[in-house]
Amino acid sequence: MAMAAHDIEKRIVAAIPDARVEIRDLAGDGDHYAATVISEQFRGKTRVQQHQMVNAAFGADMGTLLHSLALQTKAPD
Repeated sequence: MAMAAHDIEKRIVAAIPDARVEIRDLAGDGDHYAATVISEQFRGKTRVQQHQMVNAAFGADMGTLLHSLALQTKAPD
């Protein structure tokens, strides 16, 4: 069973409360997503650290319930 887009957004916001999140279904199959996440918490962090923060929201579900999530992260302008 795949994870729905709104569940992905809820998990990210639960882990990063100030996050602005945009989710896109890349293949139309509900299994391959892209997310743009903007958060002040990313300021001063490397791209890898930012992605680790987002991925941490999914724990063991990353790679199982959530098959694929392409990330774009940044601090607000």
